[in-house]
Amino acid sequence: MNNRNITVKNYTRLMDFFNPIDFNAAQWVSMAKNAGMKYITLITRHHDGFSMWDTKYSDFNIMNTPYKKDIVKLIADECHKQGIQLFLYYSLLDWRREDYPHETGRTGQGTDRIGNGDYASYLQFMKNQLTELLTNYGTIAGIWFDGYWDQTPPEGATDRTSRINWRLDEIYSLIHKLQPQCLIGNNHHLTPFPGEDFQMFEKDLPGNNNSGLSFQKPSDQLPLETCETMNNSWGFNITDTRYKSAKELIHYLVNAAGRNANFLLNVGPMPDGEIQPEFVDTLKEIGKWLQVNGKTIYGTKGNIITPQNWGVITANNKKFFVHVLETPQQPYVFIPELKEKIITASFFPNGIKIKFKQLPEGTFLYLNGGKTDNIDTIIELNIQ
Repeated sequence: MNNRNITVKNYTRLMDFFNPIDFNAAQWVSMAKNAGMKYITLITRHHDGFSMWDTKYSDFNIMNTPYKKDIVKLIADECHKQGIQLFLYYSLLDWRREDYPHETGRTGQGTDRIGNGDYASYLQFMKNQLTELLTNYGTIAGIWFDGYWDQTPPEGATDRTSRINWRLDEIYSLIHKLQPQCLIGNNHHLTPFPGEDFQMFEKDLPGNNNSGLSFQKPSDQLPLETCETMNNSWGFNITDTRYKSAKELIHYLVNAAGRNANFLLNVGPMPDGEIQPEFVDTLKEIGKWLQVNGKTIYGTKGNIITPQNWGVITANNKKFFVHVLETPQQPYVFIPELKEKIITASFFPNGIKIKFKQLPEGTFLYLNGGKTDNIDTIIELNIQ
C-alpha cells in the first residue's frame, strides 16, 4: 500500500478478495513446534490497518471478507492446545485511518487521506482493540509493537524524538492491567522506554548494525530478541527466491543465543493460507538440528565472551558450549577473555574428549584432527 501509493478506496477493495481457504491453525502451530520454536508472534494488524480478528472497532477486518473466520482466535486456541506461547504483533501506525496523525508520518503519504489526524481519537481506538485482544483470546505472552519509527527522523539521526506524544505509559499500563504477565516490546529502533519488558532488533544481531536499523545499544537489563526473514521479504513475494539455507538460519540462531538473544524467524504465508514448501522444508531441517543440539541453545545465556570470527559461546550453569561456526585454519580454537577454570572439554553430543590449555593470554581447545561439523562444531566445557 505504501510502496505503490495505493489509495484507501482502492486498497479497501482487497478485502473482497481475501480468502485463505487452505489456512490450518493446527498445521501452522505444529510446524512451529517441530521447528523447535517456543513461541509464535502473530500479526494481528499491520500498517495497512486490516484487523485479523472479529473487532468491533473497525469494519476493515477479516469477518467482512469471504473467509469470515477469526484467525487470531484459531491460532490462539491452537497455541493454548499445543502448549506454545503466543505473542501478538500490533502496528501503532495506520496508512488508512484518518485519525492517525498521517500529516507528520514518514510513510503512507500517497494513500489519499483527507482531513487532519486526531491522536486522542486514534489512541482510544488502539486501546479498544488492545482490550479486545487481551480479553477475548486467553493468556497472551506478549505484545509486539511496530510503527513508532513512522513519527521519528530516520535511523541514525542525532535526535530521533517522536513528532507526537504516543502516551505509551497509558497503553503499557492498560496492557499490564489486563494481563500483568504480558511482556511488552516496541520495534522503535531506540533505547527501550519505561514499561517495556524486552528489546528487539530488526534484521540484525544485537550489537551489529548491518541493516541500518540497529544503532541502539543492546540492553544489559532486558531480554533481547532479533527478527529475520526466511528470504528477503516479510510477506509472501512470488519473485523473491533468495531463500536462506537451514545452515544460514541455524547460524543466525546460534549467533543470537551467543549474544543473549532469542531468534524470531518470520514466515510469510501464501495468499491461500498455506506456508510455501521451501519454508516448510527448511523449518524441518532446523527442527532436526535442534532435536540433537537444543541443549546448547534453550535455557542458555550468552555474552560469555565477545563474539569471535569462529563463533560464540552459550552457557547453562557450569556448562559452556563453544559453537565453532567457521572452522579455524589452525588445529585449535583460541578463546580470549575466558576466566573460568575448565575441568573437561569434549565434543557435543558424542562426548569424545579433547585436549585444552589455559594460559594467561587465553584458552586453546585442540581439535586433534577430530571430525568437524559442516554446520556447527560444538565443544562442551565443564566449568569449575
